[in-house]
Amino acid sequence: MPHDTTLIGTVVAGLGVAFLMGALAHRLKISPIAGYLLAGILVGPFTPGFVADTGLAMQLAEIGVILLMFGVGLHFSLKDLLSVRKIAVPGAIAQIAVATALGMMLGLWLGWSIEGSAVFGLALSVASTVVLLRALQARDMVETEKGRIAVGWLIVEDLVMVLALVLLPAMFGDRGDEANGAGLLQSTGIVLLKVVGFVAFMFVIARRVLPWVLHWVAHSGSRELFRLAVLAIALGVAFGAAVIFDVSFALGAFFAGMILGETQLSRRAAEETLPLRDAFAVLFFVSWACCSIPRC
Repeated sequence: MPHDTTLIGTVVAGLGVAFLMGALAHRLKISPIAGYLLAGILVGPFTPGFVADTGLAMQLAEIGVILLMFGVGLHFSLKDLLSVRKIAVPGAIAQIAVATALGMMLGLWLGWSIEGSAVFGLALSVASTVVLLRALQARDMVETEKGRIAVGWLIVEDLVMVLALVLLPAMFGDRGDEANGAGLLQSTGIVLLKVVGFVAFMFVIARRVLPWVLHWVAHSGSRELFRLAVLAIALGVAFGAAVIFDVSFALGAFFAGMILGETQLSRRAAEETLPLRDAFAVLFFVSWACCSIPRC
């Protein structure tokens, strides 16, 4: 075939094998997520047969995270988020601190470097956003009090990880102590400034522009154009947040959804994106297993 079919092959293999393994998991009365993870292993580089492109797989997984977090944001409001701050903020920070410390202790006991132990501890301290949200959705708990606390907890973890990933090179660099201290303060200031700038942009500018755009498209009467506008807003805000403000795709998508969630068109936007959210959420699990689970 004269054309490059890497992307098509990755999507077809991911969805096709995920369907077979998901159906098998459903037949065995276990979570379909287990089937999707098995599908990722089967199309990954550590098993014989077809091998999906891992680079494309990870990008498809990011789209899944963006659409899922956007959908969650549509059911949230700033009031909902602030209502759980007294639990989510101290709880998430304490959990990250304890888990990171335990992970670092284990890494040092195994003879790892302090840098490697710190990264290992941070990896253990953060929950999987997609796995947790899928579990909440399966139990219709996203809009409950416990669900709001869980989502708020995830947002705090995301913000902390943005800060941690920027500070790690400054903390464990090869420069002198004084240079490290100056670099640490500078990095912290830059990260905080970007996060504040992102939040300010979303609630001062985007809060006025995005609903106006969506209402204008809705009045055009075109369902296709409305669906396209919703997807463009979700993906565009997430990408812009990552490129301009260095925050995660998930955080940008969540804030985009939360802004649109305050409009009367939020339910329609959620319904229009539901099929794509489900499909790309499946690709997330397949991609994660494909790229992350090594051969024994």
